[in-house]
Amino acid sequence: MRATYRAMQITQPGTLELVERKTPEPGVGEVLIEVEACGICGADATDIEDADSSLQPPRVPGHEVIGRIAAIGEHVPSIWKLGQRVGVGRLGGHCNACPQCRQGRFQLCENQPSVGASCDGGYAEMMRVRSTGLVSIPDELASVEVAPILCAGIATFNALKKSGAEAGDLVAILGIGGLGHMALQYARKMGFKVVAIGRGQDISADVLSLGAHVYIDTQVEDAAAQLQSMGGAQAIVTTISQVGTVSAVLPGLAPRGRLVLLGAGKDSLPVTPGHLVVGERSLLGSITGTPYENEKALNFSVLAGIRPLIETMPLERAFEAYKKMKSGTVKFRMVLTMKEAHNGS
Repeated sequence: MRATYRAMQITQPGTLELVERKTPEPGVGEVLIEVEACGICGADATDIEDADSSLQPPRVPGHEVIGRIAAIGEHVPSIWKLGQRVGVGRLGGHCNACPQCRQGRFQLCENQPSVGASCDGGYAEMMRVRSTGLVSIPDELASVEVAPILCAGIATFNALKKSGAEAGDLVAILGIGGLGHMALQYARKMGFKVVAIGRGQDISADVLSLGAHVYIDTQVEDAAAQLQSMGGAQAIVTTISQVGTVSAVLPGLAPRGRLVLLGAGKDSLPVTPGHLVVGERSLLGSITGTPYENEKALNFSVLAGIRPLIETMPLERAFEAYKKMKSGTVKFRMVLTMKEAHNGS
């Protein structure tokens, strides 16, 4: 194993710097991953812009990580082998001891690191991770394809499963970006009548090709009225955190319909209690998912032929790739690679 590795660290909030670090040894219950690809997520913006500048060494962001196990620490289960291709998402490994873990709710573990925020992430050639956070990767998926599924994929896959909708029901996806473009594909393959809700006509062809039956442009149409004209949505999955936009779409829910929230904003969501009570409608927050659920999302992606649309850049151009993601010009996910081959440059 090489003595050092390259990493993009947050030397000061809002900037990334390429550095060389000493290769660490995995601790108890940990493995060391040699990273092959790492997706750039919108949530990385908070990690990078609001980073604690007092941390030494500075934090390495990135929580859509694919690589191969390069070293194994003590007390790691035997299912994990040297050279095995694995992934890790936002949730960095549950503790198996807190009340939520004891109930099997590993995604809600109270002692779980957030990869790229409270522990180092995958904008690097090497990364240490708890073995409880590992995801096994199907051979059919390329590493650059898998990376976004570990965040955008599992988040939308689980949200649709929790939505209460059944095959044939009308399901709306609000926000057609990195998460939304995955949600459209999953929703179509799950057998829903899929409505995409976005801004502008420039994405209309994209959303229809990704699986939407109908596209509603909020710049020219009242999305709630359009949904009600189709009988109302049994579920609305929102990937955005703009509370005004989300609130405006809520009247489009059918009786007993459910709004599933993925956009984790800090502003209060205006809701009319009578609208919920009279129609027995409900709101639900949904986090990403456990490693086991992540493996189910990956396997479904293989079976249904679902893949993220990506652009790639090499690790040393991570800051450029990050800025492009923030500009909103990526269709639809940006992925860093640790090798020379890349596209979208």
